[in-house]
Amino acid sequence: MREINVSRIKKAVEELCLKANFTLRKDILNALERALKKETNPRARSILKTIIENARLAKANSLAICQDTGMVFVHLDIGQNVRLFGGSLRKAITDGVKEAYARGCLRKSVVGNPLFRENTKTNTPAIIVTDIVDGNKVKIDLAPKGFGSENKSMIKMFKPTASADEIKDFIIDVVKGAGPDACPPFVLGVGIGGTFEVAAGLAKKALIRPIDRKNPDKRLARLEKELLEEMNSLGMGPMALGGKATALGVNILSYATHIAGLPVAVNMSCHATRSASKTL
Repeated sequence: MREINVSRIKKAVEELCLKANFTLRKDILNALERALKKETNPRARSILKTIIENARLAKANSLAICQDTGMVFVHLDIGQNVRLFGGSLRKAITDGVKEAYARGCLRKSVVGNPLFRENTKTNTPAIIVTDIVDGNKVKIDLAPKGFGSENKSMIKMFKPTASADEIKDFIIDVVKGAGPDACPPFVLGVGIGGTFEVAAGLAKKALIRPIDRKNPDKRLARLEKELLEEMNSLGMGPMALGGKATALGVNILSYATHIAGLPVAVNMSCHATRSASKTL
């Protein structure tokens, strides 16, 4: 049994919060640069250049890529041959987020009660999800998620007889409804299957996969390609002001479901899709 002190997790969470907020993922930046090469609309080209320059300046000066530094989503794969010691895992994650947001002068956007709206002034609590996996390591995936795009996310419980075209139409309609409010070009996380809450979780987790990494399921890879092509034929473009680059990538995760159901969730994310990962 391998032992890991939770103080290492606290430190890792702190580092990942800063990295994710200051440094745009390489796969996202590469996709923006590819989109710029293909774009012919002058206004869309200008917006893409500004987004790319913004990412360069944020990294060079340790500044937030986006003013909405998000609510922190932490996904942990915990090996079943690991024993965590040294205190509470939840407190370690919370303390890591608190210290990162204070150290990085990042905006605190979390309210403790959704109805009464008091800011916690620490950007905590984070959303924490754990999976028990084989092995003796702990993998931490951390994503600060802004709510301009989060608010445009949707879930639908389809009948099990729904066709692939019906599901595609739903996903495309979510993109159309998001418009400029979710800051395109988008990255879409799509969760298909499981139950109501599992589909939503899959959609969020799908955003962590690099968009240049092909889906290992050939059928889902084909669906991702078709959806991306259809989105980029809408003409919405960057910031929905016209152009070719409405979306940069579509990632789908699926899970087994009940014979009587077919849940589909779409987690919208913007051109500043942020995440960082570390394995202990």
